[in-house]
Amino acid sequence: MQLNVPVIGILRGIEAGFFSEVMQASFEAGLQAIEVTMNTEQAEEIINSNRNQVPAGKYLGMGTVRNIDEAKTAIEAGAMYLVTPNVNVDVIKYARSREIPVVAGALTPTEIYEAWSAGSDMIKVFPCSAMGGPQYISELRGPFDQIPLLAVGGVSAANLADYISAGVTAVGVGASLFGRRSLREKNIKDLSRNVKGFIKLYQSSQM
Repeated sequence: MQLNVPVIGILRGIEAGFFSEVMQASFEAGLQAIEVTMNTEQAEEIINSNRNQVPAGKYLGMGTVRNIDEAKTAIEAGAMYLVTPNVNVDVIKYARSREIPVVAGALTPTEIYEAWSAGSDMIKVFPCSAMGGPQYISELRGPFDQIPLLAVGGVSAANLADYISAGVTAVGVGASLFGRRSLREKNIKDLSRNVKGFIKLYQSSQM
């Protein structure tokens, strides 16, 4: 299975009882992939109980997978893909052995190339904003023009076009995608509108 998506919605700290509504609304609004971070309370239960409700062509994955034990836990829970905050070659190789896409987190050129060489499907440049955001992506594109880069950390509607122009393959976005207030107030209507607007902005920024 290939994870070929332009936007990954990142949910950290989402309430288990609220997740199914968020997932359904987000997928209906055009989002293709959602990541639940492993350090979210009941993360495994969230993945496990919602996995069978994921529509065809959509993906529910686990993020903040830091080591091999967490990778095994995530896959056993039903994660359709893994996202890590760090380079762990064992995690990358394990995911590939299970035919589960993996997006490894890396920051420096050495880490990025190491993760790609180990078999990561895409490289999560994190925390991207701390290194200059779009400008850093643009600089990385020089030597790593064949490596798909996922920008995470500080991506918002305000700078999305800059990231796309810099050459990202995809972006990972949390509150800026769903709407911090919408999540806090559990306003599904506004959340859906926010997601739809962000996806539309992404599509228009590619033209």
